[in-house]
Amino acid sequence: MPSTADTTALPWGSVWGQESAVDSLRAAASDVQGMTHAWLITGPPGSGRSTLAYAFAAALIAADERDEPTMRQVLAGTHPDLTALRTERVIITIDEARRLVERAAFSPSLGRHRVIVVEDADRMTERTSNVLLKSLEEPPERTVWVLCAPSDADLLPTIRSRVRTLRLREPEVGDVAALVRSRTGVSAEIAEQAARHAQRHIGMAQRLATDAAARERRDETLRSVLRVRGVGDAVQVAARIVEVATDDAKALTAERDAEERATLLRTIGVSEGQGVPPAVRSQLSALEDDQKRRATRSLRDGIDRVLTDLQSLFRDVVMLQFGRAEGLVNTELSSDLRALAGAWEPVRTLAVLDQLQTTRRNLEQNAAPALALESLLVTVISGRTTT
Repeated sequence: MPSTADTTALPWGSVWGQESAVDSLRAAASDVQGMTHAWLITGPPGSGRSTLAYAFAAALIAADERDEPTMRQVLAGTHPDLTALRTERVIITIDEARRLVERAAFSPSLGRHRVIVVEDADRMTERTSNVLLKSLEEPPERTVWVLCAPSDADLLPTIRSRVRTLRLREPEVGDVAALVRSRTGVSAEIAEQAARHAQRHIGMAQRLATDAAARERRDETLRSVLRVRGVGDAVQVAARIVEVATDDAKALTAERDAEERATLLRTIGVSEGQGVPPAVRSQLSALEDDQKRRATRSLRDGIDRVLTDLQSLFRDVVMLQFGRAEGLVNTELSSDLRALAGAWEPVRTLAVLDQLQTTRRNLEQNAAPALALESLLVTVISGRTTT
């Protein structure tokens, strides 16, 4: 049946392609008596989990649907009754979780509810998750928790049992391409390719559509993996992937780092080129530490994107091996993929896909990226998995 949500109105205007979810959250925000006080929004990367979480927060905090000033303040992240966590670290720390629990204990100061949004709930370790349990199970009457994660399987069963889960749908390639084209003005061909290569991740599709260098780096990486023939090749390609991911991470963070540094120096009254007084060096040092942690995360995220691209590559090979040529992600490489599908047995391709998952786990446990990628590429060469 058609959706009743008006997604052009505040606060839902920036939510795209999730009409059913909007209907559910809009109804929840208006039902004070039946309100669920702990939510988990799940969906694939790029499906709009965080965007929807903040729209829900705005609807919860505003007096009603006509209270646009409050909703705009929440969406801008400046309302005192909104507490949000998007960690700049590889994991969410126990200290960060404790601060959230402390904030959750306060009654709302201006709005109808106090809302705690955790964008990357899948980055919590077991010990960190345990810090939240009591507050999730018995939050204060007017406090609402909204957690975001790719899937409910990414959280502990004890967390899952205390939240109401809302699963977002995955958009079609054509839908994402149309959105990217309308937002960026790129050609239909580039928009479709970007949506397909991004595997329907809206943010990544927009970046690929508007950044020719990013498209070239992706193509170079996949072709170099397909050319790997020996251990020497594996070492070189692994090093190159890390180098490209590092450069990409620097490009994404360098401008923001410079702006943050300049803002801090202006705030403490230090002019451009002037020496930093000893009394405020600790503030600058703290900022630099935060930026280093963000750079580490950005690098890990960049390598994870490479692994996602490689996953799509070998998924295409498996599909061809089982006689399915429709729905390929990397159609530009179809001749190479068909050659590989004919040369390998399906069990070997599945071994590579298994090793991709092992590589992800190893990187989550702080394995050296180059070594983890070398191990993966050895599996590509030999078909034998490693741990």
